[in-house]
Amino acid sequence: MTPTEPATKTVTIIGSTGLIGSQLVRNLTAAGHLVVEVSRESRADVLSGEGLGEALSGSDVVIDVVNSATPDDSAQAFFEQTSANLSEAAVAADVGHYVVLSIVGADLVAPIAGYMRGKLAQEAAAATSGLPWTVVRSTQFHELAEGITDSLIVEGEARVPVAAVQTIASAELVEILAGIATGTPLNEIHEVGGPQRMSFADLVRTVLSHQHRDLAVVEDPTVGYFGLPIERTTLVPDERAQRGTTSLADWLADS
Repeated sequence: MTPTEPATKTVTIIGSTGLIGSQLVRNLTAAGHLVVEVSRESRADVLSGEGLGEALSGSDVVIDVVNSATPDDSAQAFFEQTSANLSEAAVAADVGHYVVLSIVGADLVAPIAGYMRGKLAQEAAAATSGLPWTVVRSTQFHELAEGITDSLIVEGEARVPVAAVQTIASAELVEILAGIATGTPLNEIHEVGGPQRMSFADLVRTVLSHQHRDLAVVEDPTVGYFGLPIERTTLVPDERAQRGTTSLADWLADS
C-alpha cells in the first residue's frame, strides 16, 4: 500500500517577494501546490484592498508575511489597514486556513512599540476572522545577526543588552511555516525558534569571530534592542516551541 500523497492546495502568499515570501513561493511550488503571489508588483494591493478578492478567490490557504517598509511606530497603521483589508477579503472568499507570520515577544514589546502593536493587529485579524487560523511567532533570523551586531558597536566596542536570543535560519522557518500552512489549522499561536538559546554577548562574539574582528563585547543593562528596552527572555520562545536545527555558527560558516 502506497502512502497517501498530500492534497494539492491553492495558497495565496501576501508579501510574496520578501525574504520569507519568496522562499515560501519556491517551497510550496516545489511541493506541488498552486501559489498565488501578492506583492507590490502584483495587481492586488493589500494596503488599498484593490484586487484582493480576485487573488483570494478559490484559495485554500492565505499566508500573511507582508512587512512594513518602515520599522517605526508608523508601521502600526500599515498593519492595521492591511490586516483589515485581508481579513475582509479572506472571509468573503471563505479561505480554509488564515496564517500569519509574527514575532516572538510581540505581545511583550507592544506597549512601547507601534511596530509590535501592528503585529498584534495582524495576529488578531486572523484569530477573530471566524476562519480556521494559525499564528506562527518566530524568533529573529540568522540573516539578521550581522546587522544586529553592527547596530551594537559604538566607539570600537560592542555594547549589548543583558538578554537572550534564539535565532533561526529563515529557510528552516519557511519549511516549518509551509508545513503548518498546508496542514490542519491549529487555531492558536505557535512559537518557532532556533536550536540554541544564547546571550546577545555570545551572538555578537559568534558574528565577530566569523568576521575575524577582535572587539570587546560588554554587557550593558541600559542597552536595548534597536532602541527598545527588553527583559532577559523577551525575545526567546518557551520550551514548547518548535525548533530549527542549524546553529548560528554553522549557518554563518556556510553562508
